[in-house]
Amino acid sequence: MRRTLAAGLTLLSVAALATPTAAAPETARHGAPRQATLTNFASLPAETYVPGSEPSGSALGTAPVNGVTPPFADQPVQGFSGVLRNSDGTYDVLSDNGYGTKANSADFNLRVHRIAPDFRSNQVDVLGGITLTDPNGHIKTPLTRADRVLTGADLDVESFTRGSDGTYWMGDEFGPYLLHFDRAGRLLAAPVPLAGVRAPENPEGNPTIGGSKGFEGITLSPDGKTLNALLEGTVAGDEPGTLRLNEFDIASHRYTGKTWRYQLEDPGFAIGDAIAVDANRLLIIERDGAQGADAKVKRVYLADKRDRNSDGKLDKTLVADLLNLANPKHVGGQADPFRFPFTTIEDVTILDDRTIAVLNDNNFPSSSGRTPGKPDNNEFITIRLAEGLHADPRVLRRR
Repeated sequence: MRRTLAAGLTLLSVAALATPTAAAPETARHGAPRQATLTNFASLPAETYVPGSEPSGSALGTAPVNGVTPPFADQPVQGFSGVLRNSDGTYDVLSDNGYGTKANSADFNLRVHRIAPDFRSNQVDVLGGITLTDPNGHIKTPLTRADRVLTGADLDVESFTRGSDGTYWMGDEFGPYLLHFDRAGRLLAAPVPLAGVRAPENPEGNPTIGGSKGFEGITLSPDGKTLNALLEGTVAGDEPGTLRLNEFDIASHRYTGKTWRYQLEDPGFAIGDAIAVDANRLLIIERDGAQGADAKVKRVYLADKRDRNSDGKLDKTLVADLLNLANPKHVGGQADPFRFPFTTIEDVTILDDRTIAVLNDNNFPSSSGRTPGKPDNNEFITIRLAEGLHADPRVLRRR
């Protein structure tokens, strides 16, 4: 059944609904980290659509996918690839390019949705959102639509953060590019390329990085002056399994030239998102490409730029195994331990010094990590870490 949600629901004590509730045991400062704990669970049904929107999914054919038959009468609310928390307990989430490729996503409009998890009912409400556009012609290559509404054939936005002025910075995978949008979703400047790094979809040719391996994680520094943009794939010529973390200066609108290296546990793995903890440390999601019972690695690491072991790479500390979260209270009716077994887990944000929120990208209608043969819902969980992050207070205050 198609589920359509109104765009203007009233917020009633949303902040209270989104407040983490359960506590986790203290952890030792040495040895293996203790389990992180599931504290809240909410879910947005896979078949949720933007009311009164345009048809989508025509390039998927007409055969059922996980029991869902395309095309769709409206735009699906799916593919969450970035999350930002707001001061009222709501969250902004970024949908990616749609159905996975440039070729099949021309009728998927790029959008930021505003959602509100209700952890008492274990549901997620969609309150509205904005559609991304380029009304002033900053993108010089031809767009899919004459009205300059941006689609999944134009860009693959996979990460975002919010500047101190309330505007959005987004990371794209087709360039890869950095993109600057105003609060209404209008592109403010030309896309910024990364020197020497080109995806197969980049019109300049000569790709140096794999398809869908551009900016998967982007985060604002605590002082609000720079962005850190993390690639999902290894650049040609770099050590296998190393990913470049690039610093970008907001005032000058250019890269500073500072880079760091993040080492994947396996060259076949990928990162899902990144968020600053302080000037030197970031939380980074790392995952394998499997789902369901086959999923083996879905983790959140605390990465440190200071490289105290002098190997030329960010130091890493495991803070949450998303396939082994303690759930003694059976939050949301879920099992103990709780597993988050999705192909793509692409959203993390910090709620307080020991609590993070994590969401999946459900790749609607393709992924079926929770129940084989059924499309995954967009799940929203909060996790109590075994130790505090000792985060920069500006990060904890930021909305």
